Amino acid sequence: MAFKVHFPTLALAFLLLFVFQVCCFEVVGGPGKMIPSPNGGNGWVFPMPDCGKLCGVRCSKHSRPNLCKRACGTCCFRCKCVPPGTYGNREVCGSCYVNMTTHHNKPKCP
Repeated sequence: MAFKVHFPTLALAFLLLFVFQVCCFEVVGGPGKMIPSPNGGNGWVFPMPDCGKLCGVRCSKHSRPNLCKRACGTCCFRCKCVPPGTYGNREVCGSCYVNMTTHHNKPKCP
């Protein structure tokens, strides 16, 4: 028994697939645009930044750049943000970046 597909049904299926792809692209957006939080918390999140490059700039004037880059990379991965400049501005990344601490209860993120 052969399966027959009517042209209108096939055209409708392709149209729905196209509309679905366009809608998904609009939600995700391009580089640097905010996207809805996947777990429903915090409202919006940024796509993953280039942590290596951003942490290289952030730690360029640090007295221990390798240690700084390692901590910054962890914070960037978890919070999806690196503050601008080489020092300060931590509040730009929000509570995730500001409140992260080491085992000795000291600020982790540079």
